[in-house]
Amino acid sequence: MTEREKEVFDLINSNPLISQEEISEKLKIARSSVAVHISNLMKKGYVLGKGYILKEAPYIAVIGGANIDIEGVPLGVLKMKDSNPGVVNKTFGGVAKNIAENISKLGIDTKLITLVGGDSHGKDLIDYCRKKGIDTSYSTMLERESTSIYISILDEDRDMAVAISHMDIMTKMDIPFIKKRTSVIKGAVLCVVDTNIPLETLEYLLKHFKETKFIVDTVSLEKSKKLKNLLPYIDTLKPNKIEAEILSGIKISTREDTKNAAEIIIKKGVKNIFLSLGKEGVYYSNGTEMGFIETPEITVTTSTGAGDAFLAGVTYGKSERKNIKKQVMYGVSASISVLTNSKIKENDIDIDRINEILKEVKKCNSMKNI
Repeated sequence: MTEREKEVFDLINSNPLISQEEISEKLKIARSSVAVHISNLMKKGYVLGKGYILKEAPYIAVIGGANIDIEGVPLGVLKMKDSNPGVVNKTFGGVAKNIAENISKLGIDTKLITLVGGDSHGKDLIDYCRKKGIDTSYSTMLERESTSIYISILDEDRDMAVAISHMDIMTKMDIPFIKKRTSVIKGAVLCVVDTNIPLETLEYLLKHFKETKFIVDTVSLEKSKKLKNLLPYIDTLKPNKIEAEILSGIKISTREDTKNAAEIIIKKGVKNIFLSLGKEGVYYSNGTEMGFIETPEITVTTSTGAGDAFLAGVTYGKSERKNIKKQVMYGVSASISVLTNSKIKENDIDIDRINEILKEVKKCNSMKNI
């Protein structure tokens, strides 16, 4: 801890509710410098976030799963029911945690609301998030529970072939848990939630916090079914084609089917939809503005985390009050930044990189009738 960081730490320690502006005045330094010192203290683990409230700082709350990701990649063609030579990577993951980390990397104050076990995995997860500048003070570590683990096997094209998700701990995220976090949810400019949480909790969350704008990640086909009767309470939804079929009730085989499915979901109450079509891009609609956004040709290094990055990009665009087309382009650009990741154990994502990719996305779509 540097001398200046110690001065900031001592002020926070003596008054956990002190604002950045007050610290700036007391130490006679720029408020932007205070923000940097606090970020460093959080990364070093000295400031955990508990009780430290920055009322003037807008933030995004992210609610849902955090887990250990174990990914296996074969060296050749994946052979089912056989042992495949390959590479195994262990990372910190989970839909909510991934989205929270990506949003934080884009320079937005982020509060993660999740559950982890009291095992070494849980402690490592929380420590990792804090070092990344994510506020975990509203998350809980359950001593007698096991931290969620997600195991995925990719094929030779780096697409997921099969996965197993052990997320029993998420059943503990009940309504009383959410009620205790009412103030932080109501105070968020946007709230991202994934469907890993129990149905009754999801229903309470979406129906009770009527003034909160919820961005919902469907997570999987099975878990997306929880949303069938909750669509009127969702501001923004990101389903893939199969999930959209379930929520709309129609089969999607053509572009016209895609438009019709999105229109049905919009009519059911969703304000904005971003329908992921895989390699074919994304269809977006808010009932007034709509269109297809295609992706430029890229060399994919991994498919893991691309969907989470997409939603983080959309969330960034919404927080910057961009129109829906610009939001989807931010989402696609963030997704590409992960799909072409140059790092093995961590998503290579930042706003400068996204803005560079954004130029290619715009160029790819500029000559198309979208």
